[in-house]
Amino acid sequence: MIALFLRDIRLAVRAGGGFGLGLAFFLIVIVLVPFAVGPETALLARIAPGILWVGALLACLLSLDRIFALDREDGSLDLIATSPLPLEGVCAMKALSHWVTTGLPLVIAAPVLGLLMSLPSEGYLWLVVSLALGTPALSVIGTFGAALTVGIKRGGLLLSLLVLPLYVPTLIFGAEVARAGATGLAVETQLVLLAAVTCVTMALLPFASAAVLRMNLR
Repeated sequence: MIALFLRDIRLAVRAGGGFGLGLAFFLIVIVLVPFAVGPETALLARIAPGILWVGALLACLLSLDRIFALDREDGSLDLIATSPLPLEGVCAMKALSHWVTTGLPLVIAAPVLGLLMSLPSEGYLWLVVSLALGTPALSVIGTFGAALTVGIKRGGLLLSLLVLPLYVPTLIFGAEVARAGATGLAVETQLVLLAAVTCVTMALLPFASAAVLRMNLR
């Protein structure tokens, strides 16, 4: 499993779908928002948590179609599926490698980009906490969507349409944690709900991903 994890990280970086692409997209979104809504500090501070979370979510979408597509193209997915490795564990490792190459860099870069959005100083900690807790769910859900569309040519648009509705609970609770923290309100309820969504997705979706992969590979 560790070898598969390291291999996926190397493939993600070499194929151009790693942290560089996601970070670049995240930066572009955050830089363009002040041009669209104006330079008013109060307005930017109010919308900063939501915009940062939307930017991170869309950045995660960019590389989802590569989770299984590269393995499908070179035939290694069939070898992995017939190997002694449990397919549920393979899906979990795919999600983990996607998070390490995409989600984790976004978590690290978010405070820096928060400066561009005039995020209140109280909100930086909770922005990082919410992204660190919520982005693993985005990767796990994305892995499930990638498993559903692995046999479809040019299935990137379909993958986005399938995954975006499943991202909504994570987006709502994650942005709410960051917003409440930035305004000095209590964050316990939102944080618990965000953690619950992440735990449920991590517990159930690797099995669902493995099931649909088996059907697609028959």
